[in-house]
Amino acid sequence: MSEKKLTPKCVSESRVVLSTLLNPEHANALGNVHGGVVMKLVDEAGGLAAMRHARQPVVTVAIDSMTFDEPIYVGNMITLTAELTYTGRTSMEVRVSVTAEDPLTGSTVPTNLAYLVYVAIDRQGRPSPVPPLCVETPEEELRFRQAQERQIERKKRHQREQALGERRDAPDKG
Repeated sequence: MSEKKLTPKCVSESRVVLSTLLNPEHANALGNVHGGVVMKLVDEAGGLAAMRHARQPVVTVAIDSMTFDEPIYVGNMITLTAELTYTGRTSMEVRVSVTAEDPLTGSTVPTNLAYLVYVAIDRQGRPSPVPPLCVETPEEELRFRQAQERQIERKKRHQREQALGERRDAPDKG
């Protein structure tokens, strides 16, 4: 069965920007916003961008990296910007940047950066093709090339992990 040709979509077509105020219930024992709260919001923003690109359900398959550069404080407003950096046949890499703002002073600081991988799925829960990604700016082109390199490394890492798992599962010959 041949797949129909999908029309490429540009980065700007699926970009998502979410903002929210962080309250005391989001705090960790130190009184800063709990990292898990930030991770959940990052996954939501990334998933929405991937769904907008694919126009179908997606599942998170990897959080390739997540940096916590600065603390986020209770009372800050955070803004998450999610945009695609790469598409494969069924997978999409999404870059999510997080900025914290003190709404009283207007001062902002970049706090987090994450790369997540999503796979589009059909009604039966099987991987489904996604539109190719078109890039329009030199920055998007650079991010696309860097994402291709990360994808190659992910595949190599997955193959190594699979090989190690198979060795561990092999019966002992002793």
